[in-house]
Amino acid sequence: MHIRVTYYLDVISSWCLWAEPAWAELQTRSAGRPVSFAWQIALLDRSGLPVSRGQCDWFYRRSGTITASPVMLNSAWLDPTLDEYLAPNLLAEAAKDWGATDDRVRLALARAALLDGQPVGAWPIATSIAARAAGVDEAALEARARAPEVEARVRASTAEFHGLKAGQRPTFVLESNIGDRAVFSGLYKAAPLLAALEAMLDDAAAYASWAAHFGPPPTA
Repeated sequence: MHIRVTYYLDVISSWCLWAEPAWAELQTRSAGRPVSFAWQIALLDRSGLPVSRGQCDWFYRRSGTITASPVMLNSAWLDPTLDEYLAPNLLAEAAKDWGATDDRVRLALARAALLDGQPVGAWPIATSIAARAAGVDEAALEARARAPEVEARVRASTAEFHGLKAGQRPTFVLESNIGDRAVFSGLYKAAPLLAALEAMLDDAAAYASWAAHFGPPPTA
């Protein structure tokens, strides 16, 4: 019995930052249970990025009030000349190769951008933040992040995300060993994710009980 939860995100997505408490709660509530968690990059392109700080601030006022945030996000990170924010996303992905598969590197980058306004689209700034969070040499991490195979991984996970036909980040995909699958796109609260996870665990447990009593199905 096993449930796999995959979180598709872009490091500089504000709605992904709003979803982080739900992601953390999901992991905490699943401790000791047959559930695995992984995040994957789903790059935002020009169509999903603000075109100016004024527009970005408007979005931040909207999401900030919807989420009842006590602080407004900081748009100073925005570089309207960039079509993608490769530096922070590739650095977060590359840090996995040093064992940083948890959330600390990408969260350090996201908070530096969205809360502190640091321009993480610039490689030197993003590298410094990511290397410090990962405990990795800056030059080594940047070299790895710029390697074609790391970008290929990010392009592949972005293609997987688009293959879901899910238009929003965050997107959460829950999959069980018995073939059940639930996709939540754009939701940022824990309750629906937890409800789906519990239902899938119950069903997987029922199948395990059935197998223990009856064995595999007949072939003819």
